[in-house]
Amino acid sequence: MKKTLGYAAHSHHTPLTPFSFERRELTVEDVQIDILYCGVCHTDIHQVRNEWGMTTFPIVPGHEIIGRVTGIGSQVSKFKIGDLVGVGCMVDSCGECPDCRDNLEQFCNQAIFTYNGVDKFIGGMTYGGYSKLIVVNQQFVLRVSEQLNPAAAAPLLCAGIGTYSPLRHWKIGKGDKVGIVGLGGLGHIGVKFAHALGAEVVLFTTSPNKVEDAKRLGADAVVISKDSNAMNAHLGSFHFILNTVAAPHDLDAYTSLLKRDGTLCLVGGPAQAHPSPAVANLIFKRRSIAGSLIGGIQETQEMLDFCAEHAITADIEIIAMQQINEAYERMLKSDVKYRFVIDLASLVA
Repeated sequence: MKKTLGYAAHSHHTPLTPFSFERRELTVEDVQIDILYCGVCHTDIHQVRNEWGMTTFPIVPGHEIIGRVTGIGSQVSKFKIGDLVGVGCMVDSCGECPDCRDNLEQFCNQAIFTYNGVDKFIGGMTYGGYSKLIVVNQQFVLRVSEQLNPAAAAPLLCAGIGTYSPLRHWKIGKGDKVGIVGLGGLGHIGVKFAHALGAEVVLFTTSPNKVEDAKRLGADAVVISKDSNAMNAHLGSFHFILNTVAAPHDLDAYTSLLKRDGTLCLVGGPAQAHPSPAVANLIFKRRSIAGSLIGGIQETQEMLDFCAEHAITADIEIIAMQQINEAYERMLKSDVKYRFVIDLASLVA
């Protein structure tokens, strides 16, 4: 076993603190990664505070990992020592079910998540990227272009693929009118992707002070969602709306903006349910409300390559590991533009 250091929560009401633990020894297909940067996702807060009722403590969060390969198993063929790589939300799956065969491992019933999952090799819990070191099967390691800023690339492993995947699944491209709801950690990357794919992009926000930033990121127009006249001006005009808000809110305001056969896709996971949508709003125009969960490994690699081609990364604020509890409180106040990333060089014994 390999000793390492991270930050963990030991209960739902205590702060994250330094935590020594062990990673498994390399299996023949494993890659050992020294972690350089790890993004901070709202999911981390949900899990640390057990808001979804499924956390096993202690928990070491973090599933937006960028690092360098420092060790490989005897049968590893995809990576070599020194490669810049990433690890996202998953570290294993069954490999045999229809979802895995379709390269949609995120839907596998036996998918093993990067943290708060069960490591099938040692039987203990998986621990995430708020740490110095991680060991992952090569099939779940992503190649990261040296052209990308590694710190700003970290959020692509969750927020990035979480917005890219639905845009690709619904075949968004030139000629489509796309709405992005919320200009936070997911929404700001969604704007960049939709713009790069050639769509007309409209950002919905409750904050007038985000108008100029949204346009800088690639939005063609910005609508203040509390302004009913501004919302009504877009009735029945959108092919697709990507809703990134992770808090319960009225979905009818957005389904009414969809064209016939349009889709409102939810990627934010609120701790409480959204109010029930009006069925009539859906059936009379054959509109849909859908959801999307990150992407498979193949699609995540496609996304990273797309980002390298189009120079897309997240807008970030780098923090030291010791600032993580403060960062959580700031995230809950939307006091970050737009994603915190931990510099793991700050984590020392």
